[in-house]
Amino acid sequence: MLVHICCSVDSHFFLEKLREDFPQEKFTGFFYDPNIHPYSEYRLRYLDVERSCKKLGIELIEGEYDYENWIEAVRGLEKEPEKGKRCEVCFDKRFLVSAKKAQELGEKSFTTTLLVSPLKSQQQLKAAGEEFEKQTGIKFVAVDYRSGGGTQDQSRVTKEQQLYRQDYCGCIFGLTMQREQQNKLMDEMFSPICGSTLPASIEERLALYTKRMELEEKNIPYKIVRHKFLNYRQLFFRLRKGKNEIIPAFALAYSTLPRKKAQGRIEYEIDGLYHFNREEIRFLSLERFNALAGTSYASVLELIYDPPSFSIQQQIRNILVDEIYDLSPIIVTDISSISDAKLNIELDAKTYEDTKEKLIIL
Repeated sequence: MLVHICCSVDSHFFLEKLREDFPQEKFTGFFYDPNIHPYSEYRLRYLDVERSCKKLGIELIEGEYDYENWIEAVRGLEKEPEKGKRCEVCFDKRFLVSAKKAQELGEKSFTTTLLVSPLKSQQQLKAAGEEFEKQTGIKFVAVDYRSGGGTQDQSRVTKEQQLYRQDYCGCIFGLTMQREQQNKLMDEMFSPICGSTLPASIEERLALYTKRMELEEKNIPYKIVRHKFLNYRQLFFRLRKGKNEIIPAFALAYSTLPRKKAQGRIEYEIDGLYHFNREEIRFLSLERFNALAGTSYASVLELIYDPPSFSIQQQIRNILVDEIYDLSPIIVTDISSISDAKLNIELDAKTYEDTKEKLIIL
């Protein structure tokens, strides 16, 4: 039997139950989910499914990540709600490819782990599966592992196996509506041009779960724990001298401006930290930054395109202001070019409560 797999949280429990109900059956996992966005999230989910299938002794095949074709398939349905027509088209596309893969492998039946997801309509899934059974002759096996306490058992297995528990279905359109309803920043879509890893980002989780697999291969015990923290995303920053001259500048992590704009001049300097006459803004020379960070940036532009980690930026902030809760803008730039000038600062940044995972070696 070919088993279409959407994620490890659904597949691990689902495959365990399938084995109980079909003890003579050989199962092949098929990860085909071009709806998942961004690609880093796709890689993270595949990584965890790969680990899960390895633990269960299930062969896993990865399908094509044809995201552009998926986008074209759901065009015009972007505003459809969860379990609406967009989901039907999404199921149809994934089921058709899964049924063809089953035919290619000589399988007589196929099913999907989506059936166990509380976020999906079993009626929709069964209808789509039965339709492709008629078209392809490949039997669609519709099982209900949600009822009778199944959802609670699935949650227990997820915790026991320390599976990656994503908090959205994977679709960019579903995610957009979900974050709008929650009134939360859609930080999954932030990907800095410099390629740095942001706190609690998909890239950070991908690195963590990759490290987890390395520990398991070496039989090193560990625990994944979650904790709350103040997260930060910088949406836009610009420093101008006068009205039009753009000055290369870098705003340290956790720099915020309540009204997003400030206008004024540098008023005084204390111990190499230059104080603005508005909004508790401070300026720092690149030379001083290098000395504090232990870096050797030759220009501010180099710093902008290859900044140090958030933790190093926080360490510098703490050294400069001796206050771990400080959110004042600290800006690195060429002080000599702005010392006597009228400056315009534009900074759109968000701080918000968030949770992140940490890998503890026992």
